[in-house]
Amino acid sequence: MKGNKFRRQHPIGKYVVDFYCPNACLAIELDGGGHAEEKQKIYDDEREKILASYGVKVVRFWDNEVWQELESVLQRIWDILPENPSP
Repeated sequence: MKGNKFRRQHPIGKYVVDFYCPNACLAIELDGGGHAEEKQKIYDDEREKILASYGVKVVRFWDNEVWQELESVLQRIWDILPENPSP
């Protein structure tokens, strides 16, 4: 995607994000149904705030979005990524 590289299961601080693009400081999280529970939403919000303090933008997708609307998910990621990645 525009020459950007992603890492799987990348550690950032005390957290591990599903996918991470270092030059865009972008984390992609794929969420299953458990993330709809109130307790998990609170945890996810706090986690995103901490990741933001490291300069990381978090984008979340539901697992079923990836399976059913992959092109749309990829387009949304594409639109976020910088045009010219750093080496």
